[in-house]
Amino acid sequence: MIALPHQKLDALLARHELVESELASNLAPEAYVKLSREFAELAPVIEAIKAYRAVANEIADLQALIDDSSTDGEMRKLAEAEKPALQARRDRLEQQIGLALIPKDAMDERNVILEIRAGTGGDEAALFAGDLFRMYERYAVRQGWKVEVLSLNEGSKGGFKEIVAEIRGRGAFAKLKFESGVHRVQRVPDTEASGRIHTSAATVAVLPEVEDVDVEIDEKDLKIDTMRAQGAGGQHVNKTESAIRITHIPSGIVVLVQEERSQHKNRAKAMTMLRAKLYDQEKTRRDSERAAERRGQIGSGDRSERIRTYNFPQGRVTDHRINLTLYKLPQVMEGEALDEVIDALVTQHQAELLAAEGAKQ
Repeated sequence: MIALPHQKLDALLARHELVESELASNLAPEAYVKLSREFAELAPVIEAIKAYRAVANEIADLQALIDDSSTDGEMRKLAEAEKPALQARRDRLEQQIGLALIPKDAMDERNVILEIRAGTGGDEAALFAGDLFRMYERYAVRQGWKVEVLSLNEGSKGGFKEIVAEIRGRGAFAKLKFESGVHRVQRVPDTEASGRIHTSAATVAVLPEVEDVDVEIDEKDLKIDTMRAQGAGGQHVNKTESAIRITHIPSGIVVLVQEERSQHKNRAKAMTMLRAKLYDQEKTRRDSERAAERRGQIGSGDRSERIRTYNFPQGRVTDHRINLTLYKLPQVMEGEALDEVIDALVTQHQAELLAAEGAKQ
């Protein structure tokens, strides 16, 4: 059972009533839209609070009936039989309300900049980076999100030495933020005549797309170069220099976008990538200051941490942070069963947040 903060529940109910009455008054369009959004966001938790309190009252009435010495024996048995189902419903509602009260990550609804880089393993690592990108691309399509490649550097035998893409869709960062880290693959490469299993790796970084207001960038701190695009997607620019490379001088961060014909569009996308990287750099700095506090948490986002192994001979995927193993490797790589891994990570993260909230009370 979770100890719910009842004063906070009362305040939410009162706020819901106030918003409802204000919506019925004469409001300016902008205020109406803002309050309508708040009313819609409050609705699920208000419904759960009302249901929870109704069930709690039912349990109290049953208990009073059971405790009353004048209650008929048959009636007492019925009450005792009914009580466990009501208690189970109350516990589910407590969990639901507790999760709804957890402070939301401000970035959860943002679009994502996804970066995948081949690590140790040469050509096989580049092929694996390509497999990972296709996995996320298929997963994104299943979520109804849009994927757009911003830059890529192909491997000599296929796959990618590096690929950067934008994933646009509601809740993209909330779902993908736990994918940052080192992904390891164990399999027999096509080029391996003796059938030996090779181990290689790729690094995934998932950055929330940030707005101008989130990160201030001084134009004086930028070095902007135009060049001819290289590799796949860039052949069309043989006669024009549309690829853009931006160097942020104070941080040393470099971004390159070469996928659009328009220099203007490539510059806009490069700035989006730069803002995301600067935001992530600052977040990493703040997080490292709280490292001891969060060392055990799955959401650390440490790029050097080995988070998952994809073992092809055994057909299994293991997420080392939550000790989850699925013998569904083909379905995970197709983006079908990736939900099972991601949902388990989200659930574990929510449990950690609930425990932290409970400790504060």
